[in-house]
Amino acid sequence: MSIVTVQLGQCGNQIGQEVFSALCSDIRGTHGLCSKKENESYQGSCKERFFCEEESAVPVARAVLVDMEPKVISQTLSMAARSGHWKYSSHSHFCQKQGSGNNWANGYSVHGPRHKEAIMNLVQKEAEKCDRLGGFFTIMSMAGGTGSGLGAFVTQCLRDAFPTSFILNHVVWPYGTGEVIVQNYNSVLTLSHLYHSSDALLVHENDVIHKICAQLMNIKQISFRDVNQVIAHQLGSVFQPTHTAGGGSGYSRNPLGDLMETLVPHPEFRMLGLRNIPQMPESSLPYSTFSWPGLIKHLRQMLIANAPMEEGIDWQVRPPHPSSIPSTNKPLHFNTSIANLVILRGKDVHGVDLGSFQDPSLYTSWLNPQDAFNAWKTPRAFNKYEKSAALVSNSQFLLKPLDSIVGKAWNMFASKAYLHQYTKFGIQEEDFLDCFTTLEQVISSYTNL
Repeated sequence: MSIVTVQLGQCGNQIGQEVFSALCSDIRGTHGLCSKKENESYQGSCKERFFCEEESAVPVARAVLVDMEPKVISQTLSMAARSGHWKYSSHSHFCQKQGSGNNWANGYSVHGPRHKEAIMNLVQKEAEKCDRLGGFFTIMSMAGGTGSGLGAFVTQCLRDAFPTSFILNHVVWPYGTGEVIVQNYNSVLTLSHLYHSSDALLVHENDVIHKICAQLMNIKQISFRDVNQVIAHQLGSVFQPTHTAGGGSGYSRNPLGDLMETLVPHPEFRMLGLRNIPQMPESSLPYSTFSWPGLIKHLRQMLIANAPMEEGIDWQVRPPHPSSIPSTNKPLHFNTSIANLVILRGKDVHGVDLGSFQDPSLYTSWLNPQDAFNAWKTPRAFNKYEKSAALVSNSQFLLKPLDSIVGKAWNMFASKAYLHQYTKFGIQEEDFLDCFTTLEQVISSYTNL
């Protein structure tokens, strides 16, 4: 099945381009470490998922690019074309001249309705090119105006136009110190609207990815491109084809559907976090060896201690002892999960013991650990890593950042700071209050796991 990617705003378009580049360089690599037949089936599955073949023989990304200013889209189109290995369709982008000025309300209430028809026509055309549409993958940031405001609007339109398709929103969480003075408002408005129309939100935090660039990738002067490449690598490690648990011998048919089925058992819990191991500069790979037990042990501790990467994990955090007492006595820093998915790629994946992820004390009491944990595997290595593991988790990963962003936005709202910029585009105080209510409910649900 095919996925249509919708890239929104500057951030969405830049990350989208890196994602397609990562996917393309992975399927072109000869580093499969698996049989020729396995490799060919992997490549075919990835191409069907993300690219459509045209006469030119260069794969064309199944994507729609949307921004309210032309610069980033023209850069993105030309970078893809220059690679020579894949490109965007020349007819699937939409841009305007004026931008949204980091104002969520401008993107949502003005640009969205004004350009709805043009944007949805592009999406419709892209969807019609798919033999079987698996769903939509949108990429956007929360801090600005176009990605967040227009992104929330377009997600609602997708939900209305394709009521039975899966929608996964990839959301980039702004730096805590902030790029935009009103980013907390924009974030609260985005998250609460997406919660109503999306099936799940897959979140990357800029601060976390920045740390990975500095500490694991040893990059001295970190650019947005470095950050985007790490995000693209992590997304590729989830979306490249794998064998699902009950999927028989073929590659999984509908990655979005499989993700939702394994990770979103209840509509109140839609926030997914992603962890990846190992991550290092390509130049270090030849000098590194990894064992599956070591990788799995680190990945599990990253999960329960809520560590974003394999360096600096708090090994003191332990799961609570199973007891008859209700779960109010959990250790302070322990991260409770609703559902986890581990994706293993590379050598000897089929002998890996994942029993430590089935420990009932990792999960909330209302789900059976057999239902809450899933593993997907493929002997095909990913992106030059002989062995690699990804963890997609529906857990308390995002509780702290969410609580903090809602708190900051509430403090600004209480003193009515900058509200006039939103009310002039029709977003009233009641709308803000509705959004706060939605997110307070999410926070409370995750806190009580």
